[in-house]
Amino acid sequence: MNPNLRQMRALVAVAKTGSFTLAAEHLNVTQSALSGQIKELEQLLGVRVVERTTRKAQLSELGRELTPLFDKILQDLDRAMGDIAKRRALKQGSVRIAAPQMLSCTLLPEVIAAYRARYPDVQVLLADSPVELVAARVFSGETDFGIGPERDAATEIEAQQLFEMPFVVVFPPDHPLDQLERITWTDVIDYPMISLQGQFTERLLRDMHASFREQSITPYNEVTFMTTALAMVHARLGITVCLPYAEKMVQLYGLRMRTLESPALTRRFFVYTRNARALSPAAESFVSFLQEFAAAHEWNVPQG
Repeated sequence: MNPNLRQMRALVAVAKTGSFTLAAEHLNVTQSALSGQIKELEQLLGVRVVERTTRKAQLSELGRELTPLFDKILQDLDRAMGDIAKRRALKQGSVRIAAPQMLSCTLLPEVIAAYRARYPDVQVLLADSPVELVAARVFSGETDFGIGPERDAATEIEAQQLFEMPFVVVFPPDHPLDQLERITWTDVIDYPMISLQGQFTERLLRDMHASFREQSITPYNEVTFMTTALAMVHARLGITVCLPYAEKMVQLYGLRMRTLESPALTRRFFVYTRNARALSPAAESFVSFLQEFAAAHEWNVPQG
């Protein structure tokens, strides 16, 4: 058996005060209880740690050797427990998030700023990533969780839906599409489409095929980042489709954004975490805050 914390605290208190009476007051226990803890420690070790006299308590040679060791253990433990309490109270800690580039430069900075206003002592670190690397950063432990669009299920990754948004079409001012009262997918297939590489376009084409088999979109140019697509639309090289959270970036490029109808295709976004890995209190609080933020904000896109 090893000494327990009460026995360690008893010896350290006696060493620092030189008195059973003062040590008992310091620990807020009775003197008999303190004496019992010292006796238990001596029985465990098989030797005396305190030499009792009529005037004061003096440590034995072993007691003097053990005291600094016990004191360090107790200080380290108290410090660790204090840190845990602060983390639970969100007085310190950090959150590491992986998110796609467009989400990282539009919606998430606003969410992080609002979160920091509520919890100023928690550090939020954002890792902007290619969308296909979000789950990989979560799985490797590089980030606490990721935020991204729906992807094929992985056994190691758990997905919790965050929000669902309709697709919108983006085009330059004075484009013929802006003259329409409502814009359908049929209306956009006649214009060069700047699209994203990978699963973004693959899933979109799959959804379109399921909704109306006779029509589809053939991308004019496929790029890696939505900011590149928006820049190309700004240069009047074509149009693009994206999601409403990109509105601020669309406005920055001086472009127009309208909801696409018939069919009203949507894209779901999820919070991705690694299975069997508990989130820290700070990460849990940020996920909850993000869910509240998503529920409280509606992305109203002009219809005409």
